[in-house]
Amino acid sequence: MDKFHEECGVFGIYSSLKIDIFSFIQSGLFSLQHRGQEACGFSILKNGFIFTYKSEGLVLDFFQKISNYKKYCNGNAAIGHTRYSTEGGKNKKNIQPFFGKNLCGKTIISIVHNGNLINARNTRKKLEYEGINFVSAYSDSEVILRLIQKNLLENNNNLEKSIKKTVLKIRGAYSVVVLVNNKIAAFRDPNGIRPLCYGFLDEKTYIFSSETCGIDAVGGTYIRDLFPGEIIIIDNDSIQFSMMNKMENLKNRMCSFEYIYFSRPDSLIDNLNVYKIREKSGEKLYEQYPVNADVVIGVPDSGVPASIGYAKASGIPFKPILIKNKYIGRSFILPEKKIREKMVNLKLNPILHEIKGKRIVIVDDSIVRGTTSKRLIDILKKSGAKEIHFRSASPPIIAPCHLGVNTPRKKDLFSYKNIDKNNIKIILDVDSLEFLSMDNLIEILGGKNYCFGCFTEKYPIS
Repeated sequence: MDKFHEECGVFGIYSSLKIDIFSFIQSGLFSLQHRGQEACGFSILKNGFIFTYKSEGLVLDFFQKISNYKKYCNGNAAIGHTRYSTEGGKNKKNIQPFFGKNLCGKTIISIVHNGNLINARNTRKKLEYEGINFVSAYSDSEVILRLIQKNLLENNNNLEKSIKKTVLKIRGAYSVVVLVNNKIAAFRDPNGIRPLCYGFLDEKTYIFSSETCGIDAVGGTYIRDLFPGEIIIIDNDSIQFSMMNKMENLKNRMCSFEYIYFSRPDSLIDNLNVYKIREKSGEKLYEQYPVNADVVIGVPDSGVPASIGYAKASGIPFKPILIKNKYIGRSFILPEKKIREKMVNLKLNPILHEIKGKRIVIVDDSIVRGTTSKRLIDILKKSGAKEIHFRSASPPIIAPCHLGVNTPRKKDLFSYKNIDKNNIKIILDVDSLEFLSMDNLIEILGGKNYCFGCFTEKYPIS
């Protein structure tokens, strides 16, 4: 793995009217495919009943498998999830949504979750000691589900009280959407680390999504992101807003890597335009370390806006020289190491006559393990590049994430092993190297109210 991977995307929609809920959940999940490509699933609320369907595979393949799709049409609400596994690995039992049943076997609650709890194992052990059964091999998402289900029983089905009691028992990063009691609820952790926004389709229909592109996909209108620690509950009669704690105890520490890599460039995160953030990072890279060159290229997809920004600031023309194979997918498997090492040629291939004899500036979103960067540089050299100047649109990554992102171990991170920038330059065999500075990243984002843990090893939750 030579990129960070977001754990998942979550989506939810609720209407007091019966709508074509199957089409909406399909469109919403498809828009969030980039956040998780291993599995997906949904739960639909229809006539007071919750129906769940989930499986491995990409969203379009997943929906094509559903033969009895009419069962899931014309409902009132749905929640859905696209998955990239972190905690619990790839076990099929860990595919979301998770759901709970009553003693009669009727599904009464279903949940989707993006993030990672740092105290999930101990919390699960305590619940198991109390006699609560779990179906997953291990999933912090199911821990949240079982806590809410337990608290509903103890609080006369009061959903707001149950959520507030639940969050007192969990620590970490979480954005959650839940179906229960003919209601939909959404809430974020007190640091707002993982994204979650909401919007409306009409005055009867509300939407929740990890990113605004999910709201756009179903023709909705974005309202705003949920505040850190906010709970929103919607039913047929009302929309209710509340906070987990007093406002002074809450703080915004959104994951900065959402802007660098995870989110789609057409999304807004906390009302900041992701594309503009990436383009600005390229401009700042040129300001930090100007260089004379003939052409600027970006590593598709997330490196392209930064490379356009670099070209804009420098006056050096940008050209889309690296051609990406759009059909390879993350699940593409090659059995032998020697073949795997050539995989970058399957994903990215250069237009040779645009490289030969040229001084190249290549911009990528980040350097994680460094293997892809080294192979790309090797491809450019073999293609006859005269000079290669590498630019990373993020600061050096020196630490893994424990808050909902699948990252390599610290010892496998390229910049942790090679702290000295000149040493990295020599290893990559480039003519110059520059990382976006922390000061410039903070300036681009408009402040320090973000999680920069992978760059600083200082996390909002320890």
